[in-house]
This record gives sequence, structure tokens and C-alpha cells, in this order.
Amino acid sequence: LEKKYDKVCEFCKKHKTRIHYVIYGILVTAYLAVVVAACSLNFQRALPLFIITVLAIFFICWVFLIAKYEDRIAAFFSPGERYLEKQWFWLKWVLCTALIITAICWLIFDTAKQGSRQLISFGGLVTYVLLMFIFSKYPTRVAWRPVFSGIGMQFILGLFILRTKVGFNVFNWLGIQMQTFLEYSDTGAKFVFGEKYMDHFFAFKVLPIVVFFSTVMSMLYHVGFMQWLVAKVGWIMQVFMGTTPVESLVAAGNIFVGQTESPLLVRPYLPHITKSELHAVMTAGFSTIAGSVLAFFFFFFFPVSASHLLTASVMSAPASLATSKLFWPETEKPTVTLRSGLQMAKGESKNLLEAASQGASTSILLVANIAVNLISFLALLAFLDSALSWVGSLFDYPQLNFENICAYVFMPFSFMMGVDWEDSFIVGGLLGYKTFFNEFVAYERLSKLIHNREKGGSMYINGVKQYMTVRSEVIATYALCGFANFGSLGLVIGGLTSIAPSKKKEIAGGAFRAMIAGTVACFMTACVAGMLTVPHLEVPCHILLGNAFNSTDFPANSTKLVECCQQLFTSVNHSQEIFPGGNYSLSSWKGCCQILDQPAFHC
Repeated sequence: LEKKYDKVCEFCKKHKTRIHYVIYGILVTAYLAVVVAACSLNFQRALPLFIITVLAIFFICWVFLIAKYEDRIAAFFSPGERYLEKQWFWLKWVLCTALIITAICWLIFDTAKQGSRQLISFGGLVTYVLLMFIFSKYPTRVAWRPVFSGIGMQFILGLFILRTKVGFNVFNWLGIQMQTFLEYSDTGAKFVFGEKYMDHFFAFKVLPIVVFFSTVMSMLYHVGFMQWLVAKVGWIMQVFMGTTPVESLVAAGNIFVGQTESPLLVRPYLPHITKSELHAVMTAGFSTIAGSVLAFFFFFFFPVSASHLLTASVMSAPASLATSKLFWPETEKPTVTLRSGLQMAKGESKNLLEAASQGASTSILLVANIAVNLISFLALLAFLDSALSWVGSLFDYPQLNFENICAYVFMPFSFMMGVDWEDSFIVGGLLGYKTFFNEFVAYERLSKLIHNREKGGSMYINGVKQYMTVRSEVIATYALCGFANFGSLGLVIGGLTSIAPSKKKEIAGGAFRAMIAGTVACFMTACVAGMLTVPHLEVPCHILLGNAFNSTDFPANSTKLVECCQQLFTSVNHSQEIFPGGNYSLSSWKGCCQILDQPAFHC
């Protein structure tokens, strides 16, 4: 038996590669058989599985072709590359002119169709670019390719997601799937905290989601999937924007992990990067939100749209590189290039179970950090508001609070993003919360405003606005989606210094500029969202009509008012007799009759 066992082992070692291929072939065949069977039974139900399978096959084939025929592919395209290099001087001006003309035509037609509010967001985007250029470290050394291509990538992503049905449905579906997936953390929370764990929603429902997500991310890193995904996203940004491999990978990594975790992907190269690259690494951390924190937002700040949060996190990655290269242009020669063979760091776990355990253990610090930050900052904010109210009462202005002060400071910035003038003070206050405290406090306030709008009711109580328009909410969601605040400043300096001690002086010197660049990157993302957000009815029609017709003056014929009146009459088009009541008051019916000049039998 021992001899036969040795022979089998020797045979397995000799034909190890072939045996692996046979096993993989059987598994792949079985998987494809399952996909075909699922699609034949109900294609609509199996559509997500089919799309994932097609994408997996495409990328596997792509990686295989690149690995085997990279030299041949490069040789095939080299004549075209040489021709472009020769003609690039005049060709770039032709492309720039074509892009400018296209942008102007698009703005004209879009403004004619959607209204002029999009122009304010476009003006804000241009203003932010000019401000970053004026206060740039080296204005004369700015390379404009990363700037314009970064904004272009933002715009293309936004156009696909916010204006196309396919893009909107894809990200909406992803948001729903993320929420469904994260709800599996309830099983563990129920077991540990008991059946009534929902009574303490934040501590026992929301925080376990962070633990679960961190565990899953750690497992994905162990199998190499996250490294592969980050590398592909980073490669796309590098090709289109002309940025270096290190800063591109870190910017891509920040979509999925936090500002202190993403630099670990390129840890061996950090001591050798330039000051501009280091600034880009820090800016990328400030302008995006970690995947685990994003998962936390989905549940704790529920009315805030999950699809918009996902979109904001993706769009801010190229924006961070654009603002970084504008605010601190490259003046040195980067030493880490593709030719130097960039390799990403791998996880330290030996198997999948250890990776899961390490992920759960790592999340303890993050969970504790979220909890203590919310406790301390909300308590500090309450004290600050009370102190400011006391100071204000000395001058007969007891309404003075931190939000009011921030509203006046940040109001111009919020208005430039395209926020309605009436809402710009509220959004300015949210930006102040986010900058001086953190994004948790800001989103908590935003979620309350959305709740107020969804409940309906009076828009103003004692002269204070209770909710904003949907457009303002969307822009605020994008503007707040980043880690750019003073609390994160210390976190970044401490985290990066521990990874690259030799760069301590450069990190401390450039961190504040990076925070400003990260803030502006979020603002630019909000501007793009403001340009592309399609306006629609902001409040329920019965509330809008009630507010409009209960006032002393008869309202002007606005588009929203006409749409609501048309909806009111369309809903009863087939009835011969109309009875006022339900959600609509008699004044609403009378007002709509005057606006639409309906036939006598309707009114």
C-alpha cells in the first residue's frame, strides 16, 4: 500500500499542471451548465448571474491574451502610436476644439430642455478649477491632461449613471444588492445581542454591518480579487489621465478601502515617491469614503440614496487626481513607473478562515472609532450650540448656533454647486459640520431633512426651512461624500508617517493642502451631479397644491404647478362626477380649474 501510495503521489507531482487543468475544466463546465439551466428556466430571474458570467469570461480572456500576446499586440499598434506621436502637436488642438464645441452645444441644448439651473453648476465647476489654479503650488508647471481628463471621466461616469436608464438601473440595482447583502449581518447581531437588538438600532444593527463588510473585504483581498479589481481601475485612470502607477492605484483603492488602508497597497514604493505623488495619495484619501463606512451609511442614514453614495464614491476618484495635479503639479521625475514592475502588497493571512478572522478583528478599531466619534462630536456640537445661543441671547439673537455660522461661511460654495438659493444656507451648514466635525454628523442632519420632506407638511415653521428640494439633497449627498475634515487630518499624518517614516516632513507639510484639494474634489463631483441631475417634482402634489393655493396671492403658472394639476385631472379623467376630498383640498381643485381652464363638467 505504501509503495502504491508513493507511486500515486509521484504521478500527481509529475502531472500536477494537467490534473489542475482537468479539475478546473470540470468545475467550469459544471458552473456553465448551472448558468445555462438557470437561464433556460427563467432568463429574467437569471439575468444578474448571466451578466456576471459574461463579464468574468471577458476579463479572464483579456488577462490571458495580454499575458500571452502582449508583445504582439504592442507591435501591432506601434505604427499607429508612432503616427499619433508625430501628429500630436496639431491633433491635440483639434481634439480640444472639438471637445469645447461639443461641451458648448450640449450645454445649450440641455439648458433649453432642462432649464438654466445646470449652468450655475457648470459655472461653479469652472470657478473651482480657476481657484485651484490661482492657489496652486506651481501654477506655471500645471500639466492640464490629468485635470481635463479627470473632469471628463467624472462627466462621462455621471452622464452614464444619472442620465441613461441603463446606468441608473445598474447603480440602483447595485445599491439594492449591497443593502440586501449587508442585511445578512442581522443573523450574527441577533445571536449576540438577542431578539430585541433593533431596540438599539445604531449599536446593535448598524455597527455589526461594518464588522461583516470588513470580514468580506479581508477574504476578497486574500483570494486576490480586490488587488485585481483595484489594478484594473487604476490602469484605466493611468491610461486616460497620464498619472503615475502609485497615485492611480491608491486613488482606485480608496473607492473600496479607507484612507489609511489604501496606501498599504503600494507600501514598498512610498519612500521613493515624489512630493506631488505623496500629495495625490493624501488627496485621494480625503476625497472618497471607505467601502466599510459606505456600508454603514446605507443603513444609518437610510433616506440618503444608496445609488448616489456609490456614484459619488466612484466619481470622486478621478476628481481627486485632477485637483491634486492642479493644486500641486509634478516638478520631479517619478522613479516608480510601469517599467519598474509595480507589484501590490498581499495579505498576511495563510488561509481564507484566517483572513475572515483578521478582517473581523481589524474592524474593532473602526467600529470603536465610529462610535466614539459620534458620541464625542454630537455632545460637543450640543455644547457649542448652547454656548453660542447664550452669547446670541446677550444681543437679542438666541437663534445663533454653529450651523448658522457655517451657513454664512460656506453658502457661496454651496450655491456655486447649483444648490437653490433658499437651500444654500442649509447646505452651507452641512458643509461646516462635515469640515469641522465629520461626515457622520453632516449626513445625520441631511437624513433628517430628507425625512421631513418625505413626511410632507409646511416647508417653513417660524421662518425656518424644514426641508430642501430633491435637487439640493442630491448635490449635498455628493458634496459631503468624502473624509476631508480636521479629524481625518491627524489620522492621515499619523497613518502615513508610520508606513513611510522617511517622508514625515513632506507628509506634515502637504497634508493641509491635500485636505483642501480633497474638499474641492467633492465640490467638483457635486457640480457635475448638479449639471446632470434631471429636475422632477420635489414634494408630493397634494402638499405642493395646498401650499400654493392656500396663500393670499394667486400663484404664478409654474411648470411644477401645471404638472400637478394635470396629474390631478388625469387621475379622474374617466369619471363623470368629481368629489373634492381625499388628499386634495377644495382650494386645490378651484386653483387647478383656473390654471388649466378645464371644461365645465370637470370643474
